[in-house]
Amino acid sequence: MTQNRTNMIKSTTIHREGVEWIFSQPLNIQLEVLSNHLEVCKAVINSILQTDVEQKAGKKYCRLKPHEGKYSRWGVNPGSVRIGNQKLGIAVPRIMNRTSGEVKNTELYNEVKDLPEQKEEMVMSVLKGISMRDYSQVATQLLGSFGLSSSSISRHFVERSAVAVKAFFDRDLSAYDFVALFIDGKSLADEQMIIALGVTEEGQKIPLTVVQSSTEHSKPVAQMLRELIERGLKYDDGILAVIDGSKGISKAVQEVFAGKVVIQRCQWHKRENVVSYLNEALQEQYRGRLQQAYQETDYKKARRQLQQIAEDLKQHNLHASRSLQEGLEQTLTMQRLGLMKEVGRSFCTTNCIENLNSQIEKYVRKVKRWMNSDQRYRWVIMAITEAEKNMRKVVGFKKIYLLKEALKKEINDQAQNNEPKFLDGVPHQEISTKYAT
Repeated sequence: MTQNRTNMIKSTTIHREGVEWIFSQPLNIQLEVLSNHLEVCKAVINSILQTDVEQKAGKKYCRLKPHEGKYSRWGVNPGSVRIGNQKLGIAVPRIMNRTSGEVKNTELYNEVKDLPEQKEEMVMSVLKGISMRDYSQVATQLLGSFGLSSSSISRHFVERSAVAVKAFFDRDLSAYDFVALFIDGKSLADEQMIIALGVTEEGQKIPLTVVQSSTEHSKPVAQMLRELIERGLKYDDGILAVIDGSKGISKAVQEVFAGKVVIQRCQWHKRENVVSYLNEALQEQYRGRLQQAYQETDYKKARRQLQQIAEDLKQHNLHASRSLQEGLEQTLTMQRLGLMKEVGRSFCTTNCIENLNSQIEKYVRKVKRWMNSDQRYRWVIMAITEAEKNMRKVVGFKKIYLLKEALKKEINDQAQNNEPKFLDGVPHQEISTKYAT
């Protein structure tokens, strides 16, 4: 444990990196760096000095140079800045005047070097805000605590800090062909953070957005879906919505994707809802029967088994029987499309988004107090962004073309007849023959 801790500290030591480097690191690294405010101060100073260099010599490896190319970078010199009673060693960028040949430290270094003594508690209070406030606001406060005015350098620094967070909500979705959409709520201190996760026709999982709501009501979910469409989400050929049975989410999905959506209710949630009405002695028995029925690949057989279970449940608990019958057809969508064997493991439950929620929990569980909405979004988005890096394709992704074709046919059939025609799995047989290799 001691060795791991030592390695962590070494890996998070700031040398010439700026604040944008901190925001690009995994969340655990960010928190480790934040625990040592002097390292963050060093990163802030590095960013300020680097911005000054860019204003004179331009960005690295960019041919377009300001001041007609009069200035160029010329390495670094060792320097120091005093924060409170601590002296920080920093690398001071040097600039060469190509006209005169003169080489000197960036001029802003003298201003930073001679800052009035900073009160450590004031700097710490600002730095702690990075985990709970808008990066732009925190950056401005931090620059102010260093005695720097709202100059062009300050503005550049603020802009850099806000880029990473803004990117999540601005991601263009028009380049993706989505086949399925998972929607689920993550409870966070008496509030719901409703998350949407898309699956492309290649099987890639992509977190799309998140919205805060007091409940899984249809209005905020509908607005969230409309915003996804504005960002380029395509669904003309039909899209599968995998949900947990929330009436609000179901209503929003059908309202926004009117006539272009097929719903798959989570079989796991349905099973657990049903057995929750039963005593412990009966729960194991009926959980096993329900699981066996839902694993059946043939639609008619699965439906008969579930209807028999519903009938048997009447003698034990009427609410359990009614719970099973409510939305039963939507829990059998994969069987009805004849695709349970090919892609059912990935799309008959909300496991894909439940896994994402569990990754989010690993990051947010250490937060003892939720201060405001911005803090919620900040932490959840950071967690989602980090989790996305390790996401794998869905199981059965090579067969997703079958799902895409089945959805397209289902949507067309419903448009013509106002009712689904995949009641016996025959269309899947036709599709499988057509695309067999």
